[in-house]
Amino acid sequence: MKKKRISLILAIFIVLSLCTSVFAAEENKPDIYGKAAVTMDMNTGEIIYAKSIDNKMYPASTTKLLTALLLAENKQKEDLLKYTKDAKSQPEYSINLNLHPIAVGETMTAKDVMDGLLLFSGNDIAYMIADNISGNSVKFADLMNKKINSLGLKNTHFVTPNGLHDPKHYTTAYDLTVIGREAYKNPWVRETMNKKTSTIKTSSGTTVNVENRNKLLGKDDCVGGKTGYTSNAGRCLVAMFDRNGRKIIGVVMNSVYDQNDTFVFNDMKKVIDWSYNAKKTTLYPKDSILRTEKLTYKPLVFFGPTKTMEVPIMVKQDVSYYDNEINKKEMKQEFNVQTSNIWNINKNKSIGTLTIKEREASQKYDLYTNISKASIIKANILLYIGTAIAILAAVSLVFIIIKATKKRKNRKRRNKYI
Repeated sequence: MKKKRISLILAIFIVLSLCTSVFAAEENKPDIYGKAAVTMDMNTGEIIYAKSIDNKMYPASTTKLLTALLLAENKQKEDLLKYTKDAKSQPEYSINLNLHPIAVGETMTAKDVMDGLLLFSGNDIAYMIADNISGNSVKFADLMNKKINSLGLKNTHFVTPNGLHDPKHYTTAYDLTVIGREAYKNPWVRETMNKKTSTIKTSSGTTVNVENRNKLLGKDDCVGGKTGYTSNAGRCLVAMFDRNGRKIIGVVMNSVYDQNDTFVFNDMKKVIDWSYNAKKTTLYPKDSILRTEKLTYKPLVFFGPTKTMEVPIMVKQDVSYYDNEINKKEMKQEFNVQTSNIWNINKNKSIGTLTIKEREASQKYDLYTNISKASIIKANILLYIGTAIAILAAVSLVFIIIKATKKRKNRKRRNKYI
């Protein structure tokens, strides 16, 4: 009775310990105001932090990351772009209305246009880019969506170059990381996002000073990004970080826009700091057996009976992943074991690979076995002994037959000459 009671207490203790670990992990995850957020390792594509990353939302001015990329891909820094009628008609947060009037037909270098787009986030500048590249914003939207499709994004559709609200203009936190990462790859866009201030000049001699609206830039290893806000989108932020050579991109969508405009930046700092410190969860520990493979082989190689052996498959390093809602749901494991010739098996030689696939990240691990040629021979020792005895017996029988045949021949010869 006492043993049963002790076992019950031990079981309860184990369950409580597991529950405590789970709750502790959940408590450790940062709580943010943004309704959707994601962080991604920019080199591996691994999703680290995830919150409603596939929910369709409005991107506001983070749209301009794609507009900037298309500008960089279609124009040179020295090219002159004309200020257009559609640009002039854009509402607030335009250089024309907020900083200095610009006349239709005035020109700026593409370099200054890029600065006005990414630092000040000029709504008029976005339309200026659209008109100069495609002729009008409708054709430019087609170009934007063509680029979106080329990136393999299924939940994004853009209709304006500046991201002002339109029910048909939407994306997701995840898709925005892909767009942001692609924009960051472009040297011109990357260089511009990293500027804190710039001076823009027009052909009429107008000079405008602009400041980067990304309050995190230059702090906590932030090297770039783009802000956004509309009443429908809430406060949005895409930001890139480079901490000790490791690059992580973060997206926060539909956060709070207060008088001091701090919430979205605090949200981003929380998820980025957490992501840099996040430890992976072990899926398979080092030296663990993942599965067994049935191998059919001939112990005597070229002849004799066919046998089947269960070969354990193992890894020599931890197989791990970031534990989040997306990876749990989408992770796939692909085993590729090459064991057609069992006699090639060696404890120190890889016999295949395990590929862990997440959404776009992929990690390969070498597979091994603890089976060796010696163990195969040992498993078939009786067969080998029996075969050896049979071969010796056959050889002995042949020898006896040959000897008996010679005796008969010798006897015949003697009888012939008698």
